[in-house]
Amino acid sequence: VTLVESGGGLVQPGGSLRLACVVAGDTIDFFAIGWFRQAPGKERGGVSCIDSKDDKTYYVDAVKGRFTIPRDNAKNTVYLQMNSLEPGDPGHYPCATKMYYCSNYVPPPGAMIDWGKGTLVTVSS
Repeated sequence: VTLVESGGGLVQPGGSLRLACVVAGDTIDFFAIGWFRQAPGKERGGVSCIDSKDDKTYYVDAVKGRFTIPRDNAKNTVYLQMNSLEPGDPGHYPCATKMYYCSNYVPPPGAMIDWGKGTLVTVSS
């Protein structure tokens, strides 16, 4: 399974971006997909996750109400819609797979199976 992210870029504070995670090599019907963030000099941390079967979604507190994680199984793609971007949001955003369920919260990176290389988000005026 390979994952390829796109959609990152430079945006002003308050702006929006939509990241895409395209999965190849297997159907995403059986995968939970998570988005993560790694800022320079910091450990990778979870941002959001969506279950495979029931589309339940989970978010860390810092992004609740601003980010959503829709999935399009027909396109084998999961998105991260990022609205009202803040100075604390920039970083490298990879997506990753986990079997079936997020397990009722945004999983830690160690729980994920396959990873993409990520896409870079920069927030600056």
